[in-house]
Amino acid sequence: MERRCAASGAVASYGRACYGRHMSTWTSDVTAPRSTWFLRGVRAAFSLPGLILVSSFIGFAALAKDAGVTVAQAAFMTGTVWALPSMVVLVGAIASGAALPAAMFAVTLSAIRLMPMVMALAPEMRTGKTRRCVLYLLAHFVAVTSWVLAMERLKRVPPQMRTTYYAGLGGTLVTTNVVVVTVVYAVADALPSAVSAALLMLTPMYFLTSLWGSARERAGHVAMVLGLVLGPVFHIVLPQIDLLVAGLIGGTVAHGLQLWRRKVRAA
Repeated sequence: MERRCAASGAVASYGRACYGRHMSTWTSDVTAPRSTWFLRGVRAAFSLPGLILVSSFIGFAALAKDAGVTVAQAAFMTGTVWALPSMVVLVGAIASGAALPAAMFAVTLSAIRLMPMVMALAPEMRTGKTRRCVLYLLAHFVAVTSWVLAMERLKRVPPQMRTTYYAGLGGTLVTTNVVVVTVVYAVADALPSAVSAALLMLTPMYFLTSLWGSARERAGHVAMVLGLVLGPVFHIVLPQIDLLVAGLIGGTVAHGLQLWRRKVRAA
């Protein structure tokens, strides 16, 4: 009994010490200048997810050159369109000779999937003093990698510094990959097509595993499994809106199951 009490006291003392150190660190972080938080966002971009994204853009550079897109056009796409799937759609439209309105419509449909990400991320960055124009500007940086990194790390950033932190993170990711696309374009002929395709697949695989690990409820896992099962089916049946229909059905079923389980537990 005495040993248990002693052990409990030691754990409690250690916990208070760790809590005190955490609070002192948090206090110093709150008083840190904006430049410090911007640089921390820059540093967050150079992480494993950031390296995976760079690998994907290496594959995109090879794809763009093979499709006849110039290096200036590829770099411009990276900085303006930014989301890699939308860029692949645009390159595909260019390669197929599609008209400009059709290409714009295809890219717009592909980018709609980012709207829920923006809606989830904006409240994490917004404070009473945050201007809307700042949020509109930062929304441009929202894509799979920047969104996953931000949702994981913004909770440890003081609210008034989150826009600065995300500006460093998103701006660095965009700038880095513009440079990567420009450099790789020059040596893309030496990159096998199979390697390019494999590199392009890294980002969606990372996104899927990250969402699976960060899901807080079982409904998230159910929705992802249903999406993986229904996606190929609707790609054959309704190829124009396959992702939209698969996501809508999978998400609706998962949400319905979650509500049903809550009612069962409450009964």
